[in-house]
Amino acid sequence: MSRARDQDLTGPRFRDVLPALAATAAAVCAVTAALALGYRAAGIVVPVAGVGLMVCAAVIGVRRGRPGSRRRHGRYTAEELLALDVQGLALAVARMLRRDGWRVRLLPAPDRPRLCARNAAGHRLHVAFRPVAEPLPDEDRPHRHAHRDGAAPHLRLVVHRGAFQERDIRWAHRQENTFLLDGEALRRWAQGSRLDDLLARTA
Repeated sequence: MSRARDQDLTGPRFRDVLPALAATAAAVCAVTAALALGYRAAGIVVPVAGVGLMVCAAVIGVRRGRPGSRRRHGRYTAEELLALDVQGLALAVARMLRRDGWRVRLLPAPDRPRLCARNAAGHRLHVAFRPVAEPLPDEDRPHRHAHRDGAAPHLRLVVHRGAFQERDIRWAHRQENTFLLDGEALRRWAQGSRLDDLLARTA
């Protein structure tokens, strides 16, 4: 026992789990009281309906919490992002964009897939995936898109699971409406943050 305690293998102590137990007990008591009051006011219909709603909510929560369902809804863990190849990362970003309300079109390619997206405000977003933001010799440099007066400008997003170098940041600042999304921001986005909030921080 002393060896296990020295290696911190004894698990959490009672005082560590007491707040969670108290919150659970309070929630159970509150639900029970609400069902009892509903039964007194309207009969057996209220408790039956309440229990049915709780069961449905629990089933939906369990199903959405499964890894496959969670990923389809655009939520990934840091480990899942690292395990993806370039095509898988493009699919993950497409799902995260749809989660944020964008309409997405995936342009697959063996080495550098691209995404084109548009939101309800009329913003158009072009997403590229590469290790660095500096344009490669065999690709076109981003051009300034002409748009009508009052129309939303085109945005360009470069996604990288690592950290951008200083030259990449300088390159992005020279472009019009170009944003860099590094690994840390990508992980926050995958965990539920909105892309608009992340881009506002990098602007």
